[in-house]
Amino acid sequence: MNRRLIFWSACLGMMLFGITMITFGSVIPDLKHKLDIDDILAGSLFSLLPLGILAGSFLFGPIADRNGYRLLLSVSCLILAAGFEGAAFSNSIASLFFSVFFIGLGGGAVNGATNSLVSDISETGKGANLNLLGVFYGIGALGMPLIFGLLRKHFTYDRVLSATGLLCLAVAMMYLAIGFPPAKQEKGHFLNGIRKLVTNRFLILVSVFLFFESSAEGIINNWTTLYLLDNNHIENEKALFALSAFVAGMSVMRLITGGLLRNVSEKKIYTGCFAIILAGLAIFRFLHGEVAAVSGLFLTGAGLSYGFPVMLGFIGSLFVNLSGTAMSVALAFSLIGNMSLNYLMGLIAKNLGIRYFITLVFLEVLVLIFLAAIIFRTRDKQNPTNT
Repeated sequence: MNRRLIFWSACLGMMLFGITMITFGSVIPDLKHKLDIDDILAGSLFSLLPLGILAGSFLFGPIADRNGYRLLLSVSCLILAAGFEGAAFSNSIASLFFSVFFIGLGGGAVNGATNSLVSDISETGKGANLNLLGVFYGIGALGMPLIFGLLRKHFTYDRVLSATGLLCLAVAMMYLAIGFPPAKQEKGHFLNGIRKLVTNRFLILVSVFLFFESSAEGIINNWTTLYLLDNNHIENEKALFALSAFVAGMSVMRLITGGLLRNVSEKKIYTGCFAIILAGLAIFRFLHGEVAAVSGLFLTGAGLSYGFPVMLGFIGSLFVNLSGTAMSVALAFSLIGNMSLNYLMGLIAKNLGIRYFITLVFLEVLVLIFLAAIIFRTRDKQNPTNT
């Protein structure tokens, strides 16, 4: 088993997930025009993507623990390919709905499986390796809009989507040729292990942390542009550029913490990250203009970057024999937080105004600080045995 090859193949899968999260939003204007989709139907399409990701996040863990990673990753990439090809050639709203759900389903499974895989092959430095894995999400998420902008001058959107589907197909074939770690569970032990998971206090704490972490990231991704256009009088293109700084901050910080800060304790990095988040939110809220928006969002993204990799690393270390299933629980819970609190933000924006967008994120960060303190205290007091 070539751990280095497996790691870089996982990074390629994570890059596909980054592409998945960005591409659909980039082509929705073209799809609306082709199929005569109104804003209500467009909103329904956007809701199908996270639902698909949620389903993929629920399913990947038990499959990985029971059957291993090769077929899981290959089939997930095939589902992604089918989704992109279907979206490219859809001639009806019904077929487009199925395609979008498939994109989410395959993407959610790839995201979870690559995180679990990297945790499994990392004998030491799980958090640092997961940080480096997360960098490739940023490469996919930041690079795809640029590539799409360049290619659409020469190709129609459906050809770009089709090419993305072919890339997913190629990655699926690559996974079939790679040697992966064997499955970790037999049926009887697997069912007993799941019963222990649902009552484990540490897993519950980490899942609640990721509930708020994911929702904070989602709120910033979904509401920043509207907030900037409404409050800072920034043009739409500049607002989108400022939002890109949020993903860039995440990617840069993950690169730093995954490489340069491997020997710094997680507690110290968390303390620094929370300070960076608060500074970024303060700049974003109280200063105005494009420079303040970009710098504030960059710092906020950098601060939030550390949450998922380290918490998933904790899960991988604690639940060695059920790492996939445990991550399924945590990631699914995080997506529920993302969807539910984004809905809450919609109600707040409608009834109180978009200006309370920063207030909600700030309150979530305070909750994250409180939960992180409990999680580290629990980890330090206990030396739990692997499930």
